[in-house]
Amino acid sequence: MAESWVNYAERIGADLHLDLSGPGSRRAVLIRALRDAVRGGRLAPGTRLPPYRSLAADLGVARNTVADAYAELVAEGWLTARQGSGTRVAERTEPPGTTGRTRSPGHTRSTGHTLSTGDPNPPTTPPAHRPHPQPHPRSRPRPHRHDLRQGTPDASAFPRTAWLASYRRALQHAPNEAFGPGDPAGRPELREALAEYLARVRGVRTEPGRIVVCSGFAHALRLLFGGGVLRGPLAVEAYGLPFHRELLGAEGVRTVPLPLDEHGARVDLLARERAVLLTPAHQFPTGGPLHAERRSAVVGWARARGAVVLEDDYDGEFRYDRKPVGALQSLDPERVILVGSVSKSLSPAVRLGWMVLPERYVDGVLAAKGEREAWASVLDQLALADLIVSGAYDRHVRRMRQRYRGRRDRLVAALAEHAPHIEVGGVAAGLHAVLRLPPGTERSAVKAAVWRGVALDGLAEFRHPDASATAMPAHDGLVVGYATPPEHAYGAALEALCGALPPGET
Repeated sequence: MAESWVNYAERIGADLHLDLSGPGSRRAVLIRALRDAVRGGRLAPGTRLPPYRSLAADLGVARNTVADAYAELVAEGWLTARQGSGTRVAERTEPPGTTGRTRSPGHTRSTGHTLSTGDPNPPTTPPAHRPHPQPHPRSRPRPHRHDLRQGTPDASAFPRTAWLASYRRALQHAPNEAFGPGDPAGRPELREALAEYLARVRGVRTEPGRIVVCSGFAHALRLLFGGGVLRGPLAVEAYGLPFHRELLGAEGVRTVPLPLDEHGARVDLLARERAVLLTPAHQFPTGGPLHAERRSAVVGWARARGAVVLEDDYDGEFRYDRKPVGALQSLDPERVILVGSVSKSLSPAVRLGWMVLPERYVDGVLAAKGEREAWASVLDQLALADLIVSGAYDRHVRRMRQRYRGRRDRLVAALAEHAPHIEVGGVAAGLHAVLRLPPGTERSAVKAAVWRGVALDGLAEFRHPDASATAMPAHDGLVVGYATPPEHAYGAALEALCGALPPGET
């Protein structure tokens, strides 16, 4: 294909020259040409690209070819697409000391001792063995360039096209009554779709009438404990989200920490608590599923005590090196409350979650919500229902599972090369890894990461303040999320991470 000039000066004020020569399909050649234009700086961050119909007409290619190229580059982090704003060149994160240069997205290359991401002037000292920076007393930490905190998915991967299509279909087919006051249980379309999906994917045993839609896990805790449906004391895993403990404390609920080991929570230590909160599919944050014998044991405890198990199914869909682990709820639907959401699979911006309840709790939860739905948008509920029923949600999850597995593999490979003394755990599933550090080095490693522009969390942040050092000794570590950084900045994030880790023994 010959070189082509695309003149859209009237639309963005400049000519765009794309070299469409070279081998490959038209789609591949177009992707390469646009990527080269961004990499070379000819398309600056924020530049608005022409609508795909216009570009297709100018280039003499099919509209789908341009649409697919845009979608691929959005997924890779080169471009962004927003309703009403069009497709634009993404803002790029510059690596330290490379002003005016850009990195190739997704490229990690070994060059001796450094983790290279396209920088022609890599540091000469191995990242894992460079001394931690000692900032001047008057200097301030730079804002983070690399977000390696746990808890959020890749924002650029939100399935905009599929969501928009589902939203349109939902609006077209929604009954008139859907635009009135919302049912506190949630739209029946979504509850029916969730009942089928959770049964098929997670082995959940339920029916639509026992599912209540909420806005996420925190909302579920507020309804269950703030609404008086459940009471404490509540047993929780010794490591977990501080936010959840603070929320429960604000509701007057005392939490009792359960020690953890390689098989998960020590449910054999449960005593007189009225409920227990677990992450059985993938313990947060240390990783690993609850052992099968302990799954049976905790259900047996709940039956004997008349208690209930709260199952936080926060990332049950993302697994890589192990067989699927079904929901604990399937062992006894009358003793387990399963809570899930789309905050990891889609986006925390979609404020939708669900509770799968034992029948005796349904009325209490609905009373706690009130007569009208005040949290979860009815239109978003209808769109999510369509996304699930159409199969687009399954396709998105499978696609993200592959992407996150690739991210996980790159993290493990980088650590194996540059910090082989660091033990990596919790990587068979989920969106984060735990890096076990030598004793006494966690705080300095977090500080070193901050000065390298990396945002992450130390393992100590997640430890229950009442956890017994005798029953469960504390370990130094870092909780590293690998889902958030855009693809083109991930290599630089790994380099910065490796440079912040404490050196091994010599």
